[in-house]
Amino acid sequence: MKDKNVNALSELVRGLYDLQDLRMQTGNRIVSEFKARLGQSASVKEDDLDPEAQQILQDIRRAYKRLTDGVKTFPKMRSFKGDSIISDWTQLCLVATYVDLDAQEQKHFRRLKAIVERFPIYTKWLKSIKGIGPAIAAILITEIDIRKARYPSSLWAYAGLDVAPDGTGRTNHKEHQVMRRYIDKQGNEQECRGITFNPFLKSKLLGVAAGSLLRCGNEHYAAIYSDYKHRMESHIKWGSQNDGIKDADGKIVASKLRRHRQALRYTMKMFLLDLYLQWRPMAGLPVSDSYAVAKLGQRKHGT
Repeated sequence: MKDKNVNALSELVRGLYDLQDLRMQTGNRIVSEFKARLGQSASVKEDDLDPEAQQILQDIRRAYKRLTDGVKTFPKMRSFKGDSIISDWTQLCLVATYVDLDAQEQKHFRRLKAIVERFPIYTKWLKSIKGIGPAIAAILITEIDIRKARYPSSLWAYAGLDVAPDGTGRTNHKEHQVMRRYIDKQGNEQECRGITFNPFLKSKLLGVAAGSLLRCGNEHYAAIYSDYKHRMESHIKWGSQNDGIKDADGKIVASKLRRHRQALRYTMKMFLLDLYLQWRPMAGLPVSDSYAVAKLGQRKHGT
């Protein structure tokens, strides 16, 4: 069972990302509403906004600041005079919601830094890893119970970075799900199909942490990514020689994007291996070799 500090941090982290999702949804609505006025369609997530849409959001932010700068109270509807960007009071309220959510989100992220300083795995290791900030550290601390990760492979499986029976990376697709038993409300044992991993942790590792490690110039993990990607480019199945070819089910066998995702997944597996090797001893727990070392006789990671 996690201690009370981890449980409290977990609630804070999940609440923070719920707030972030709400802020992004509001931003999407603002861009969509603005484009609708111009006769355009917009159904893209804020994280994937094209440069034009990002510029729209920036212009709307600046317009909001101009219209509210120096105002002690929020403008009244009857006295509001807009501009060419925010012309209506209702639009102003929508933008105000976005700005307020963004401010709250940034405030909560700043608070995380002080909180994660209480955890040794952050102060003694994660803090030194270029590209891993307090937010990602907080996710790792709250989503992973290192006591349950007896082997590195246990951690990989929990994070959804293991290999499925068909030889491909684990997904939430039906063919990668398993049957689980549970007790229903009437006390009867039932079975249902479900995923085998923590989807929140996987999404943050591959969607946030991986990119951060590579963008910030972390040479260690950038080299791991690059080396693995090059290996995949000449792979008998996933290599560039098979790009665009479809298998019997009509699926693309290999592509540049697929190799990029494979390399990201492998990079994060090596990051989690490093985390395992650092965290288990700190918690006074035994450390087990990975399968590659224990069964295949490969060199230990980092040697």
